[in-house]
Parts: sequence; structure tokens; C-alpha cells
Amino acid sequence: MAVNKKFLKGMAFFASMSVLVACGGEDTGDNGDGGGESEGEASGITIFQSKVEISEQLEEAAQAYTEETGVPVEVIGTTGDDYAQQLQIRLNNQTGPSIFSIQNTEVAERLESYLYDLSDEEFVTNIAPDMELMLDDRLVGIPYGVEGFGIVYNTEMVDPEDIQDYESFVSTLEDFNAEGINGFGLSSEAYFLIGHISNYPFSLQEDPVEFMEQLTNGEVSLTETEEFLRFGEFMEAIRANTPTPLNTTYDTQVGDFAAGQTAMIHQGNWAAGMLEEFDVDFEVGMAPFPLEGNDKLAVGVGSNWAVNAQKDPAEIEAAIEFLDWLHTSETGQQFIVEDFGFIPAMTNIEAGDLDPLSQAVLEASNSGETIPWAHNYYPANVVPNDFTPVAESFFVNEDMSGEELVEDLEAAWQNAAQ
Repeated sequence: MAVNKKFLKGMAFFASMSVLVACGGEDTGDNGDGGGESEGEASGITIFQSKVEISEQLEEAAQAYTEETGVPVEVIGTTGDDYAQQLQIRLNNQTGPSIFSIQNTEVAERLESYLYDLSDEEFVTNIAPDMELMLDDRLVGIPYGVEGFGIVYNTEMVDPEDIQDYESFVSTLEDFNAEGINGFGLSSEAYFLIGHISNYPFSLQEDPVEFMEQLTNGEVSLTETEEFLRFGEFMEAIRANTPTPLNTTYDTQVGDFAAGQTAMIHQGNWAAGMLEEFDVDFEVGMAPFPLEGNDKLAVGVGSNWAVNAQKDPAEIEAAIEFLDWLHTSETGQQFIVEDFGFIPAMTNIEAGDLDPLSQAVLEASNSGETIPWAHNYYPANVVPNDFTPVAESFFVNEDMSGEELVEDLEAAWQNAAQ
């Protein structure tokens, strides 16, 4: 069965950009504050970004901005798949856009010389806690919006108080299993089988990125880390008390939940669109996955706005003014929420009438009570190419222990990190 289009739209946030090899550009003599010495007003700005789903809406926002301010704004089109390559070409030949999008710190490090420091801009103080893109002590990326995942549950079947730790979670699964109900649904697609759920033991480390670097260097081991050993126990309990996810597509996972045949699924707020299509007749909620007593949703940012530091000061200022307008004006905020369909990453933006899953993510984000998306920093393609075969083997072979699952995930990591 083909994956639902609303899933594909939501998962555009997860699409990883290809490795960008930043060549640094020519020496502009501006000490990083802009590409030239020209003064006065900019003749206009250009925007190049990776989320094709909002291309048309962004063009409308650009037109609205021009009508209000008189500043021309050109939105450069892209097919999405070749965004990274096209951005690299544009930046390297000095035809780069005024504003462009970047995914995460790893990409930011490669493009450092092109990233303007936005730390001193007043409007960035509204960014939700820990959602800004930082490079060392510089704020270089403004989040498009936030998304989050956790345990999506049927409120008529599950009380979140009953899934707050390992013991209560397993007991709940066992009770549903005895009743012939699937207590917890995963699906066979890579991120919905192992990619997202594997986030938890990484994100619960004191410094997830540093931990992953140490793992790659052989300085730490997953099998000697408590969170991963307990993760293996959770996975054993899921396998023992639920149908195999290997025969379940994304559509079936969400559809069975909508039909009341599954009490809980591991999903994100992007599933709300599909649930709306199914016209569910019960309320849904999103609860944290309780690994080691975790009580926070996993919330992250798929892409960020960046300003091209290689442009002349007037164009840099014009780009900043557009981003300020987008995030502070009534018109700009309306585009973010209603036209782009984003969950705001800014605490000053009212989201309006959100679905329950998006509302849960927004509240978590605004409060700062979140855990990060550690999977954004996994080795390239480790989830589909390396983690997924391990997870498939685990669900096929019931003699494979949770600890052996963790051992094989570590071997898969090392294979991908080479």
C-alpha cells in the first residue's frame, strides 16, 4: 500500500539534505559582516528553501511583503530533491540567495562562512526554548516551525497515568494483549519501525551529539549504557505483546488506530491529517515514551531560515527585515500558521485552532519541556540502510534478546559511521 500523501507532506520535514561541501567563498574583506562595502538600500532579496510544499504560499507571502514595504522579494523555485546541490552551486559561484534554509548544526558547520549571526536581532528572543539553531555561541538559524512525536493514544482506551514507566507500560501492553487488542503499533517503514523510537536512548544522554561522537570514536558503548539496555527491554516487551509491525504499513498503522483496533501508536503530530480523513469518533492525545521515566515529548525542527553573510550589508539588513516581518507582523504570522501550516516555533505567535496532537507539541515546545531529535545527527542513511535490517531481524527472531538488538544497533552505527 502506498504511503498516504499527508504522511509524505509531514515527512518533508525529515528529508535530510545531501552533504554540503562549503568552499567558503572568496575573501570579501568584510570580516564576516557582509560581502561588500555598498551602502544604502537593497534593490531586493531572494529566497531559496527546501520545503517544496510551501513554495506557492511563500511566493504569496513575498508578494504581500512587497506590497506592504515596496521591497522586491524573489522566491527561487526548486524540486526539493536537488535543493542541497543547487544551494551549493549558488553559494560557491557567488549567486547565492539572501535567505536560504539549512537543516541542522552538522550542515551549519559546513556552511559556516555563509551564515550571518542573528543573535542580536530582537525578534529571535521569541524562539521557543532550545529550538534555535546555534553554531558555537552564534544564532545562525531561525526554525520554520516545530514537530514532535511520542505515544499517540486513544483517550477512551488509555490513561497516560498508566504508561509513565517501564513497569506500567508493559503491564498496559499485557492487559491489551489479553483482550486481543494491539496495545502499541509500529509500522514497517524505516523511521516508523526504528528511526524515531531509537531517538529516546540517545536524546536522554546529557549531551546527545557529544555522546554520538564518542560512540563513533569507540569511547562509549551502547551495551554499557543504561538507557540503551532498558530500551532493549522495552523493545522485547513490544515484540512479546503486539503483532509484528513488519506486516504493517504506515497507512494500516494509523488506520487500525483510527478504527479502535489499536490503543496506542508511536507517531507524530503529522498523523493528525490522516486521522482527520478517517473521521475518528474519539479524542486522541500524545504522551511521552517513558524510557527511564522520560516525561517529555521529542520535539524538533526540520529546517531553519538562514541569512547569507556573504551579501552586502544592505541586502543582509533587508533579509533580516523580511524575517522579522514574517515572525512579528500579523500578516506574516498568518502565513506561518494558516498558509504554511506550521506549528509555530515562536512563543509570540498564536497558533489558533490546532488539532490535539499539534497542540500537545506546541505546549511542550513553548514550555521547554522537550527532549531533542537526536536522530537528526545520526550518520547519513543509518536508519534505512543499517538500523532497519537489525530491527527487522529482531521482530522476526523471537530468540534475539533486547541486549543483542542493542549490540547489533551499535555494530550498524559503526558500519554507517565509517
